[in-house]
Amino acid sequence: MAISYFCVLIAAIIPLILAGYAKFSSKGYDNSSPREFLEKLQGRARRANFAQLNSFEAFPVFAVSVIVAHLSGVSQLQITILAVIFIFFRILYSIFYILDKHSLRSTVWFGGFFCVATLFVSAILHS
Repeated sequence: MAISYFCVLIAAIIPLILAGYAKFSSKGYDNSSPREFLEKLQGRARRANFAQLNSFEAFPVFAVSVIVAHLSGVSQLQITILAVIFIFFRILYSIFYILDKHSLRSTVWFGGFFCVATLFVSAILHS
């Protein structure tokens, strides 16, 4: 249980790391108007910001899938494996997004989605 919950924590931290990269990899960061600053970014910093936004979007459904799987009695090993693979995919997703490897980014996004969907389907089957 602890490993999958730790994965939820990691998934919550990933967007913060990406936000830091986006903000501090470009000169002129102004904390008094961070959203304005982020809108003007270009290149890798801009893509890191987009990866951050997507990571915030992916977090709730992943967290809920882990919790629902636990509550439904899905095998702890299965939950742990899918949670760890999801984190692996999200890290790759972020790297591929920043490096503008769009095909690889989309492929690992689907991998992460598959992990979440499998957790939910497993929970349904165990209910």
